[in-house]
Amino acid sequence: MKQHWVMDYETLVDCFVGVFEATNSDDRKIFICSKQQNDIAGIIEFLKQNLEDRSFHFSFNGLAFDAQVSEFILKNSSTLLNDSEPATKIYEFVQNKLISAEKSQFGPRLPYANWELSIPQVDLYKLNHWDNPAKSSSLKWIQCSMDWENVQEMPLNHTTHIETQEQLDMIVSYCINDVRSTKKILDLSREQINLRIALTKEYGIDLYSASEPRISKELFAYFLTNRLNIDKRDLKQLRTRRTQIVVKDIILPYIHFKTPQLKKILEEFKKIVINPNETKGSLKLSMKDRGVKTDFGLGGVHGAADSGVYKSDKDIIIMSSDVTSFYPNLAIRNKWSPGHLDAQAFCELYEWFFEERKKIPKKDPKNYVYKIILNSTYGLSNDENSFLYDPEFTMRITINGQLSLMLLYEMIVEAIPDAKPLMQNTDGLETIIPRDKINTYMEVCSQWEQLTSLQLEHETYQKLVLADVNNYIAVTEFKELPDKDSWLGLQKAVPYYVYKISAGRFMYAATKCKGRFEFTGLALHKNKSNLVIPKALFEYFVKGIPVEQYLMDNRNILDYCMVTRSRGDWYFAESCIVDGVFLQNKLQHVIRYYVSHKGCKIIKYNSIDGRETKSEAGPYLQTVYNEIKDRTFEEYGVNTAYYLRAIESEIDNIQKTHVQLNLFL
Repeated sequence: MKQHWVMDYETLVDCFVGVFEATNSDDRKIFICSKQQNDIAGIIEFLKQNLEDRSFHFSFNGLAFDAQVSEFILKNSSTLLNDSEPATKIYEFVQNKLISAEKSQFGPRLPYANWELSIPQVDLYKLNHWDNPAKSSSLKWIQCSMDWENVQEMPLNHTTHIETQEQLDMIVSYCINDVRSTKKILDLSREQINLRIALTKEYGIDLYSASEPRISKELFAYFLTNRLNIDKRDLKQLRTRRTQIVVKDIILPYIHFKTPQLKKILEEFKKIVINPNETKGSLKLSMKDRGVKTDFGLGGVHGAADSGVYKSDKDIIIMSSDVTSFYPNLAIRNKWSPGHLDAQAFCELYEWFFEERKKIPKKDPKNYVYKIILNSTYGLSNDENSFLYDPEFTMRITINGQLSLMLLYEMIVEAIPDAKPLMQNTDGLETIIPRDKINTYMEVCSQWEQLTSLQLEHETYQKLVLADVNNYIAVTEFKELPDKDSWLGLQKAVPYYVYKISAGRFMYAATKCKGRFEFTGLALHKNKSNLVIPKALFEYFVKGIPVEQYLMDNRNILDYCMVTRSRGDWYFAESCIVDGVFLQNKLQHVIRYYVSHKGCKIIKYNSIDGRETKSEAGPYLQTVYNEIKDRTFEEYGVNTAYYLRAIESEIDNIQKTHVQLNLFL
């Protein structure tokens, strides 16, 4: 049976370590080239066998490093076999060809292109798009996100000469830890990997390590070249570059307003001329209506009522309406395309993806693929490296999107004078209306749909816990499930919903947590520090559990942990007083810690100018917890008062404004 491997290399000046672990077993191969032993023949034989078997190598950032080293070893096997210090030769290759390439002002120029690599690769770093600045994540950061047992950085500098077995054992242990955590990422990414394997086979495009935007770009190009009958290489050279975008020329003809505030906003939009090469600050407008400040910008429209807890009751209801696939459908319905592409062909293809996706069950991977294509195309139109690049196409969507949404806003408040706006956020809005005006609300939405040729999806909330437009908890009104088994099954699958039995009916209410209230299903690149805080807030606002009680019940030390990292010229150190003696210990770049009764002060220092900043202000002490240890919760010495204060501060900020929910008083 063919075996695939998770792998990692460590290269030091006179030591090379390679660790491979089978993807579906605990089988592990360790190769060492050092003064203590020389396994160069073994690793060459192993790599050649992988090449013959077409075994995959799974790695973290392997395309830019580990796969390059493997290729170097294979292409220089005879030389390395006859060299008394093969580790030094590998180290020189890494320093001269890989590390120097990373530092090049022209960007990395790798010795071996992806298509030249002999052994098939899946780079989990690339696949998850952690090379994107917005999601930038090291393996250590992801280890923290996965609650990995040992967040460890390389214990020795790469220039260290390995003289002892103890030093060698440290490197091997570190490398094994990296491989095991990479294997965990592999396990969490299996569905995504299988999808990319299937796409690679179906379309003949190497998508094994492709991020979602790259999948979108490659598959859109595949279908578009067939439709336009042009060569893919020619298509990928196309761009539409603009020197200016005159906003009044791209506003849709149906955009008209009645209220003075929105009339003024529209006039301000029409005065704007955008320089696509310098967009910062080019669109920044705001208005205040019915107590809600709404901001307009290049990214969309955002507005929210005062923080507070808003509830539906027998007289009023919170309506939520989102535009279905808003940005894709704006382009499709209005026949927009990047300027260098045939509009009919582009929109027909774009609409085909949209319509086909509706026919495919959500569990089918192809549904997800089409979703990627639909959602990524807008972003790629603003990417100079994409054949979809046309900043005017981007601006048509984002500007008309926010104006169309505000048109719906105006139509609702004009038709329902008692309506109270709660939020407007990019592709949807939330509004409190009298319950007896639901039909009026739906009629207005239908009129808007006919005017814009767009579709709305609606939900009703029993509660909206609002901090601001990006941070809130929404709880839907209760819905009925057909039987007890369905009800129990949903509870098992989604424990954070709200469940109740009423008059023999099995009811549930779905919840949506956004921003700093999120605590489930977090993407691995996100900072999951202090999960105990959003969990406690959810229990308090949604289930009515007192904060003190929740903290008494939550004994998971990782929920109390924070994660932070230093970059560039910054480094961490912990300062402690032990038996009356002041001690300072330099820490690694990524640290996991919690606030404790006894411990140290963790401080970040700048090695150039000496600036410093405390990880936690005030008298609070911290305990580094990079390595998970088996202890009782009490033994950790967690300062729960710190977390209680943070939770109560959030509650106070939300509840500080008295919210009058009854519109008729």
